[in-house]
Amino acid sequence: MALRADDLIDRRRLRRKLTFWRVAAILVAAAGLIAFSAWIYGDDFTGAAVDHIAKVKIEGTITEDEELIKRLEAIRQSPRVKAVILSIDSPGGTTVGGESIYEAVRKLAADKPVVAEVGTLAASAGYMIATAADHIVARKSSIVGSIGVLIQYPDVSGLMDKLGVKLEEVKSSPLKASPSPFKPTNDDERAMVRKLILDSYDWFVGIVAERRNMTKPEALALADGSIFTGRQAVTNRLIDAVGGEAEAIDWLAGKGVDAKLKVVEWKDTEKRGGFLFSKAMAQTVGAALGLPGHGGDVLHEIGADRLFLDGLVSVWHP
Repeated sequence: MALRADDLIDRRRLRRKLTFWRVAAILVAAAGLIAFSAWIYGDDFTGAAVDHIAKVKIEGTITEDEELIKRLEAIRQSPRVKAVILSIDSPGGTTVGGESIYEAVRKLAADKPVVAEVGTLAASAGYMIATAADHIVARKSSIVGSIGVLIQYPDVSGLMDKLGVKLEEVKSSPLKASPSPFKPTNDDERAMVRKLILDSYDWFVGIVAERRNMTKPEALALADGSIFTGRQAVTNRLIDAVGGEAEAIDWLAGKGVDAKLKVVEWKDTEKRGGFLFSKAMAQTVGAALGLPGHGGDVLHEIGADRLFLDGLVSVWHP
């Protein structure tokens, strides 16, 4: 009996030790997971739990971006976000992409102060999005403007003639599937496309006039596709002030936002196909390849993203 009692006591001790080490392993794993998440997602993982100024980067070629629009809506609904800084560095993109993000920013600005901070470039659809903010700042040498819309298409009919390739088509009406890269554009097709362009152009100019407190003729005078430096843009009333994030925060302070609040970047944390296809993985691969910014968007880094733009675009091509 004594032996059995000793065995029972030893078993209980062993069980307690095993329970201790199990709990310890769980705590270590949880701490590791938190540290890994903070490393991957940065300040938006740890900083969003306190009052802060949200920062959203809008970079590269602009297209319809459901994730960004959802992120802007989450920022609007977050009680911890007291103001928003839009950090814009973009040559523009599709007109529809610019329009959808513009509308999302205007909805956000109805609830929280929003300031746009222009980096190297905010042209075309990039500038369109900037006008949705309540205040715009840019560096003295930033590039701003390129207000306009275009549609581009190739004409490979000459090459087809040289290769002996002929296109046969049957269509319901003369303007169906026009313009086509497989034949020269005629006057009727060109007139149709021009009507399309001018309608979107008129809408874009109207946005600039409304948001920048200009008359329509004043906005039209600047909407010839010209680009301006930050200093010129101030003179032309396309932006409000020269500066960067510090000046943006100063303006927010004038709107009653505590200037001491931490600026927390809200990043795209949406997963696409697990870690192997996530942005974290893309950044790891990009860093190994030596791409700037760790290659978060490889297509953007090599400039190939613009090859996939289709339809009406509002973009500045350097």
